[in-house]
Amino acid sequence: MGSTGGELRALHRELDAATSGEGFTDITRPVADWLSKIGAGVGMLTLFVRHTSASLTVQENTDPDVQADLVDVLRRLAPETARYRHDLEGRDDMPAHIRSMLTTTSLSVPVADGRAVLGTWQAVYLIEHRAQPHRRRVFMMFMGALAHGT
Repeated sequence: MGSTGGELRALHRELDAATSGEGFTDITRPVADWLSKIGAGVGMLTLFVRHTSASLTVQENTDPDVQADLVDVLRRLAPETARYRHDLEGRDDMPAHIRSMLTTTSLSVPVADGRAVLGTWQAVYLIEHRAQPHRRRVFMMFMGALAHGT
C-alpha cells in the first residue's frame, strides 16, 4: 500500500488544448507533464472541460477505429439533420450540446507515484463535438500529497 508522503495539497492549472474539429484529442501527455512538474505523489486528479460542446473521456489508445466508431455512434444519437430549435451557432451546435450531455464534462483519475493511474490501453481524451477546430480549456486540479514532501 502506498503512503501519502506528506502534507496534503490542492494545486490547479488550466490546460489549453487545440482540437482539429470533431473527434478525439489525446491530452494524456500534457496532463502527465503537469503532474510531473508539480511533483505530484499520491492523490486524485480532477479534470473539467469548460465548454458545453466538448467533453472528456478515458478510452482506448491503441486502435483508432475505436474512436472513429464512437464518433459514428454519437453522430447517430444526435444527428445534425434533426430539427432542433437551437440553431443560432450552426447546425452542429445543438448536436454537440447533446453529445456533451451524453458523455461527461469531468473526470476523476487516481494518481500514484506521480502518475495518473490508467490502464495499459487507456488515455485521457478531449472530445470535440463541433465540426470546426476549437481551442478548449480543461481545468485540472490535483488533490493529494506531493512527492518527497515538496
